Amino acid sequence: MGGVSESSLTLTADHKGLFSGHVSLENFGGFASVMLRTSIDVNPSQKFIVLKVKGDGKAYQFRLKASNRQSHSYITTFQTTGKWQTIKLALSTFKPSFRGRELDMPNFNLEKIEEVRFLIANKKEEDFSLLIDQVSIK
Repeated sequence: MGGVSESSLTLTADHKGLFSGHVSLENFGGFASVMLRTSIDVNPSQKFIVLKVKGDGKAYQFRLKASNRQSHSYITTFQTTGKWQTIKLALSTFKPSFRGRELDMPNFNLEKIEEVRFLIANKKEEDFSLLIDQVSIK
């Protein structure tokens, strides 16, 4: 999209995912993300995404897509503390959004997840680091 932010997802020696990098505001940037395409069936009893993460005190977004072909994502934000956290995100609170604008349509209530994404976009130039131990649906 023109920005020059840098990020990577690496596997640590103790088998955690490390999403880290630098967010740049140059060239209308301001965000960095990492995405995984998947195929997860969601049954009605599953109401939460549960993250086990250790962040750097910054806010992050967790995003879902019900189809790889849809242009919008369903998003929610979580705050990290610098310590290990188990964060429970209610699927019903994920709001539809496209390029930072909330859409006038229902929150996530679908039966499939085909894409998950972590994103940082705090409107400032900054380094970031998020350790990811687990992402599950409950």
